Parts: sequence; C-alpha cells; structure tokens
Amino acid sequence: MLNVLTVEETERLIDERVRPLMRTETVPLAKAAGRVLAEALTGTEYVPDFDRSTVDGYAVRAKDTFGCSEALPALLTLSGEILMGEQAPGALSAGCCMAIPTGGAVPEGADAVVMVEHSESYGDGTVGILKPAAPGDNMIYRGDDIRPGQVLLPAGRILSAQDIGTLAAVGRAEVCVAERPRVGILSTGDELVPAQQTPKAGQIRDVNTHLLTALMQAAGAVPTAYGIIKDDEAAIGAALDTAVRENDMVLISGGSSVGVKDATCRLIEARGELLMHGISMKPGKPTILGIISGKPVFGLPGHPAAAYFAARFFAMRALAALLGSERPQATVFARSLEAIGANHGRTQFTAVTLQKTADGYTAAPVRSKSGLITGISAADGFIAIPRDAEGVGPGQTVEVFLFCRLGL
Repeated sequence: MLNVLTVEETERLIDERVRPLMRTETVPLAKAAGRVLAEALTGTEYVPDFDRSTVDGYAVRAKDTFGCSEALPALLTLSGEILMGEQAPGALSAGCCMAIPTGGAVPEGADAVVMVEHSESYGDGTVGILKPAAPGDNMIYRGDDIRPGQVLLPAGRILSAQDIGTLAAVGRAEVCVAERPRVGILSTGDELVPAQQTPKAGQIRDVNTHLLTALMQAAGAVPTAYGIIKDDEAAIGAALDTAVRENDMVLISGGSSVGVKDATCRLIEARGELLMHGISMKPGKPTILGIISGKPVFGLPGHPAAAYFAARFFAMRALAALLGSERPQATVFARSLEAIGANHGRTQFTAVTLQKTADGYTAAPVRSKSGLITGISAADGFIAIPRDAEGVGPGQTVEVFLFCRLGL
C-alpha cells in the first residue's frame, strides 16, 4: 500500500537526506558556464584600476564649468589628448581640459567628463563647455566595479555568462566547480522496445530513457542509460546494483505502481532504506524514494508525463542537493482563459500554453493524459494547483513555471 506524502513533505525529506557530494574539479572559463561554483570568490584587486570616462568628450575640473551655458560657454585650454589604453600625459591644471575617449583614463586633477555634444572646439586650442558638469559626471571611479575583499560570487552559484565575465575581469582563467553528479537511468517493462524499433501490437517505444537523460543532462548531471530491463526482479536487481555502484543517483521508471510487478520497493528495501512510496500529486502519485549506499534512488511512474513531473520536481531537487546548489525556476503570472478542474487532495500539475497580450499573459491548459508525452511537449510551462484547491476559475491569475528555464 502507498504511504503517501505531500509535495512539501517530499521536498523536506530530500533536503534532509541528500547531501552534497563535495567532489570538485578545476575547469577553464570556456567550460564553466552552467557549472556550480564550489567556493566563494572574493576580489583581490580594483576593477577598474583607474578612473575611467563613460563617454567621448573632455576631462575637466567640474568647478571650471560652474555657471556656463550655451550663451556663455566656459572657455578652457585644451592641454592634451588621452589615448585609449594609455595613461594621461599629465595632471590636469585649472582652466584646462583634455580630450578623452569612452573608457579612457581620467587624468589626475580632473573630477568630471563633459560629453563632446556639450562642447565646441574653436580651432585655436580653446574649447567651449556649454553645460556645467558636477563632480563624478560621466565617470567610473577606481574600484567602482570590484574592490579587494569584496564577495563576487557565493559558493553554490550556477555560473551564468555574466558570472564568466566577472571572473575574466578579475583575471581568473580557471575556476573550481562541483563535479557533475553521475545519474544512472533504468527503464523497466516487458512492453518497451528501443526508440528506433517499430513496436508490435502491445508494445511501445521507450520514451523515458531519453526523456530523463535529457532532463538530467540539462540540469548539470552526467547521465548513463542502462537500457530496457524486463519485468524480472532478478534482472532489475542486477541492473540496480550496477547503477548504484557506478553513479551518485539512480532513476528507475516503470514498476512503481501497486501490483504484482511492483519490485522497486522490495529491491530498495533489500539494499538500503525505503523513505517513501507515493506523493499526493497528479500526475506522478506512485513515485518512490529510497537510499542505497548513501545514494538517492527514485522509482518513477512509467507514463512519460508523470515521470517527467516527478523527476523535474524531486529528482532535480536531489540533483541540486548533490551539487550543493539551488536550481532557480523562472515563472510568469498569467490569467487563466478557462476553468481548470483539480483532483481534490492532490497537488495537480497542469501543462499550459501562453499567449502574450497587451495586458500580460494568458494561459490555456493542454488537455492530455499522463501517458501522452505530446501534452508537455506542446506546452510552454505548467501550473501547480494546490491539493486543497478545487481548481482554477476563468480569469484567475496563476503562476506559470516555464519549461524554457533549463532549455527543456
């Protein structure tokens, strides 16, 4: 019999029982995007290391421009030109200015930059400033971006393109990241045939091996598929032993429903600890979680959409725990275009399509059953209807979890 936990109870159970692997490796920046940072990084230098201009124009002493206007320009002597990538030719004296490009080094004595559009050159070494500047105008000061001792990136952060740019700015050509967890994937069922094979009557192609492999790979794991295992307890047990020995987490799809062929629970209990069997969710209720040799082992439903939601919510949460990170989920709010009924007592995940309107987004449910993979393939995201709600009314605002966050 199923011993059913709520979605929230299952999440807490995973957080309590799945610990980070603590295995790290050093990779070049070119291969660091999407990896989990293994250590907090702090600044060791000033970035930029000099005061810089943010515009093309003239470096000035702000007080030399006070009160000027187009009708009464401040007349300054052009005392030099600052070249890109070089220091200023000298300090700026009172009543003088220097031509400076965007990104150029502001000379000592200057405290502002006037845009070239607010100036005019008279051709005799004199420049007219048409608009007064305040101290700091159009400048980035030394250390405005990064200072020594400043925490740049915390441990556990999933490195983005912006983070890679930050690392390059402080001279890090390599970075220490969490090693990718290895995930073993087993599909069980006498009815399954390989994806490239034409099924006979009563047979179906193995969807879950490829679905779960793609999901785990996109989430930062190194998946290994062990192929189709027939509904034979000894064969499943042997494949499970191999997968546990060679991986950090194992996903078994099929064989998780109550019935004669429900071997997954017995196999986990015989080798480790069965933590739960059943989650109050739809689809995905007969999901199993156990621990063997300290490694999480999930039994997932055989129906692809049910396996997908169970894996996305719970196997990916366990994977994030192994990596020592959190996986942010992109969401948008939308108005439901129609009523969506819910199964009272279970959190219901419903795939939806989104449309952009002048007033925001609208969401429409994708009508599909748990065994149909095209239901989630056609969707832009999904909504989670709480187990104590009877559904969603037309026009009601819902939070949509986007599939595109992980490129899925």
